[in-house]
Amino acid sequence: MYAALTSGGKDSVLSIQMAIDEGFDVGYIVCVRPENPDSYMFHSSNLDAVRLIAKRGRMEYVEIRSHGRKEEELADLKSGLEQLPITGLIAGAIASRYQYERVGEIASALSLEIFAPLWQRDPEWIMEQVAKRLDAIIVVCAADGLGDDLLGVHIDDTMIARLKRISSKNRIHIAGEGGEYETLTLNAPFYSEPIHWKEEERHISPGRSELILDGLW
Repeated sequence: MYAALTSGGKDSVLSIQMAIDEGFDVGYIVCVRPENPDSYMFHSSNLDAVRLIAKRGRMEYVEIRSHGRKEEELADLKSGLEQLPITGLIAGAIASRYQYERVGEIASALSLEIFAPLWQRDPEWIMEQVAKRLDAIIVVCAADGLGDDLLGVHIDDTMIARLKRISSKNRIHIAGEGGEYETLTLNAPFYSEPIHWKEEERHISPGRSELILDGLW
C-alpha cells in the first residue's frame, strides 16, 4: 500500500497517475497543510481541493497540519506518515534536491519505498505529459514574466510554448520547480469526475498573484 504526497498540483498528481499505471496500490492521499504560505516544502494554495481528489480517486484522505517552519514541517510529515499502514511513498519531485532528499530521509527512517517517477526527468517531457494526460490550471504566479493574466490558464501546448518563451527571457523553470508558479489539477484519468467550483477571487500583491477557488465540489 502506497501513500501519495500531494498539494493537488500537476507534478504530484501526474506521479500518482504513473504509479497507478504501473499497478501500485495507492490507498492514501496525504496533504500537508502549512500555516506558513512560504513553506520550504509544501504549497498552500487551494488545498481544499485535495480532499476532493482523494474522493475522486477512491483513496483515503489524510491531512497533516504543520506550522510550516523549515525542518519542523518535516517532523510533522514523518509523524503523520508513521501512523499509516503503508509500505511506500509517492512524491512528485522534479529537480529540487532539498525536497527529494528530505522526503527520501523520511522514507528511509520509516522503511518505506519511494516512488518519484519525475525525478530529474526532462522538464519539457513532463510538461508534455501534463498537457496530454491532465487538466491542470495555474493558480499562483510568483516570478518575473508571470503576470496575473496567467491565473486560471490551462496547461496545454500553447501555454507550454508561452512558458518556454518566458523562460528564455527570465530564466524560469518551465515546470515551475523553483516556485515560479503553482498549479491545481482539475482532472486526471484516475478521477471519477473533474473538480468544479462556484466562485473565484484573485489576490494580487507585489511579486505574487493567486487564484482562490471557492465552493469546490
